Amino acid sequence: MPGRLPEPSDFNSALTLSITPAPPSQKPVNILILLHGLGDTHVSFKKLGQQLSLPETACLSLQAPTPLPLDTGGFHWGDDLIFDQGTGQLDPDTGFKKSTEVILQVIKTLQDQCGYSLRDIIFLGFGQGGMAALNATASIPSAGECAGVVSIGGPLPADSPRLTRKNKTPVLVLGGSSETLVSDSSVERLKSTFDFVEYKRWRRPRDSMPRNRDEMMPIMQFFARRLRSRQGVPEGSVEL
Repeated sequence: MPGRLPEPSDFNSALTLSITPAPPSQKPVNILILLHGLGDTHVSFKKLGQQLSLPETACLSLQAPTPLPLDTGGFHWGDDLIFDQGTGQLDPDTGFKKSTEVILQVIKTLQDQCGYSLRDIIFLGFGQGGMAALNATASIPSAGECAGVVSIGGPLPADSPRLTRKNKTPVLVLGGSSETLVSDSSVERLKSTFDFVEYKRWRRPRDSMPRNRDEMMPIMQFFARRLRSRQGVPEGSVEL
């Protein structure tokens, strides 16, 4: 049996999130957890979930737990705020202990309160949000397998768990042709942590959200392979 549509009241009241139901007349067989980038909020990725309108999939856009200083209105997933002296920008890799606890608690709620299994849950994160998704997934015991992680411009954090057995969750990571956080060495680290890693390098520099059909295609193909469907399956049937 598929899980039920989550409600905000299922989750810790300290969390800020939004939930987009599956398309009309479809049951939410899958849950897509959307994690925004550094300095953003859950609102932009709520709109992304609505635009994607994936079949039999409800979207949960989660806001990072820590606000940026000076009332800028943005939030971040890191344990600290550090400026990169080379770029003058905020360093996205400052520890993910707090955000990992938040994401794992969300997963537990989806399992315990809403009836989903790990295999029903898939992630899409941008930048620091992608790093948070990868770190949380790597923290799940090796026997657990989520439906997948799509990380756009987000490598595995430096202090991610060192696993004795590779995590079975499939990963798709995408990045720019240059000026990207997704380096060849970071892809190798991913491959040493996860059993299946697919890397797509765009033809343009820098990491950003997909801008056209060609850049979006690998993501949609990944979703098509990993999202479950129960269309045509009789009510009450049990997966063996």
